[in-house]
Amino acid sequence: MSEKFVVRGSGPISGSVYVPGAKNSVLKLMAATLLTDGTFELTNVPDIVDVTIMGELLAELGVEMLRPAPGQLLLTDTGDINPVAPYELVEKIRASINVLGPLLTRCGEVRLSMPGGDDFGARPIDMHVSGLEAMGAEFKFSHGYLEARCERLHGADITFDFPSVGATENLMTAAVFATGRTTIDNCAREPEITDLCNFLVAMGANISGIGTSTLVIEGVERDELHPISHHTVPDRIQAATYLAAAAVSNGELDVLGIRPDDMTMLLDRFADMGLQMSPVEMAGHTGLHVAAPDRLRSIDVATLPYPGIATDYKPLIITMLSVADGVGIVTENLYPGRFRYVEELQRLGADVSTTGHHAVIRGVPRLSGAEVKAHDIRAGAAMVVAGLAAEGETIISGVHHIDRGYDDLVGRLSAVGASIERIPG
Repeated sequence: MSEKFVVRGSGPISGSVYVPGAKNSVLKLMAATLLTDGTFELTNVPDIVDVTIMGELLAELGVEMLRPAPGQLLLTDTGDINPVAPYELVEKIRASINVLGPLLTRCGEVRLSMPGGDDFGARPIDMHVSGLEAMGAEFKFSHGYLEARCERLHGADITFDFPSVGATENLMTAAVFATGRTTIDNCAREPEITDLCNFLVAMGANISGIGTSTLVIEGVERDELHPISHHTVPDRIQAATYLAAAAVSNGELDVLGIRPDDMTMLLDRFADMGLQMSPVEMAGHTGLHVAAPDRLRSIDVATLPYPGIATDYKPLIITMLSVADGVGIVTENLYPGRFRYVEELQRLGADVSTTGHHAVIRGVPRLSGAEVKAHDIRAGAAMVVAGLAAEGETIISGVHHIDRGYDDLVGRLSAVGASIERIPG
């Protein structure tokens, strides 16, 4: 049954909110369990729909998933791996592409339906394919499926034209069992990449250059990997959402469980907008205390690969700018089609115009509630934040997108004083 969120602008939020593990990490960690037999434990796992979908996909491939406690996953690789990823599961989630590298390097073959996920522009997998071809894989595409085969992958020197997160993850996991040395230059450096690297190293992989733009992977034998227990890194996009919620509501929050060092450039820009932030420790968790000014200041922002401003932050930033003092310009350098949510903000009274890669936002004192739609995960969260900055009632449909990436957004915001509820569609 379709559901909706109802958000009412109810003044400043205050209190503390805990940020769980990162969607963009845990799904990749789950895929990496395909590399070796045994039972893995993942902790700090967000309770989101995408984890369920990835679990269903892994079950089809031969990995059993249990949730013995909140935030905990047990994933048992039975050793009976079926390297065929069916369309009905793959089309639901973009992260399904991450099974390509582990299946190919372990099984020597894979048949994978082309992945789905959010609808905000083409995200081709040509860099995944060309990198694996350089390592000895042969590919064929037919009837909507990508088929790959290899005797055993071998090391290669690979340089990316662009620091693709997905390609970095797939080539890195594939290289774990490749003969010889694989070097990946101009690779992605996101904290979630580092988390996956640390996960693989703890399993027994040989990876150096972690956290830099050059990864070097020395292949190991298949019996050298073993299952482990791993604590997932916090979700910096969820963290930014709560910071934005405090900002537009003139609130004050302790955002716990986050790692500010993973968000340095974003936090610098939030400070430029007038947010006051300081370290905080509470109930054994570290985080940030954030206090909003009477009104935010407008700034100019451009999205860039990490450590730059992530494209996932952009809907939140535009929402903040929509009620800031002045005019701000946001430039999208990664996914030019990702401005669909602007029309929804305009329905709420935001003064935003887009041309090509650019959005010009003229701040207004307050938005006004209306019915809007969530087009993807982050745009949906931005609609929730916008509702906190609006007079009256904002009704958001398409909230199944939000559920894919946010762990109890309604409950966490309600706990700090936001007027938000989930209702039947």
